Amino acid sequence: MSFYVRQADWISDQAQISAIRQQVFIEEQHVPADLEWDGLDETALHLLAVTEDGKSIGCARILSDGTIGRMAVLKHWRRQGVGQALLHTAIELCRQHGWLDIHVSAQTHASGFYEKAGFRPIGDEYMDAGIPHQTMKLHISN
Repeated sequence: MSFYVRQADWISDQAQISAIRQQVFIEEQHVPADLEWDGLDETALHLLAVTEDGKSIGCARILSDGTIGRMAVLKHWRRQGVGQALLHTAIELCRQHGWLDIHVSAQTHASGFYEKAGFRPIGDEYMDAGIPHQTMKLHISN
């Protein structure tokens, strides 16, 4: 089954976005709920990956400083291009907003995924929510 990525609205799409993040981050990865729900969603841009029949299968958010985060794809949809499509769309949205220095806080196991998109590590690995992370940066042009 194919999918597409669309810009989401936190108010109308909160249930779908929250369900994906709940399943991936809180249930699978054991991120504490108070760390996942950080109060930044209301002012962020959001993306949803959706199947042809309307099922939400992945999400991402972009903060106004050009930080892409909360990228999550439901387990049975991983390694099928969903994350890549979300990241590509997020980078394009950053370009449209003039945010040319893009950052991610990548889980270390996923750093290769971001490197393939041109991101480069900055600084040392660190722990966040008990999971090793690496800050990564991509500079894009208009």
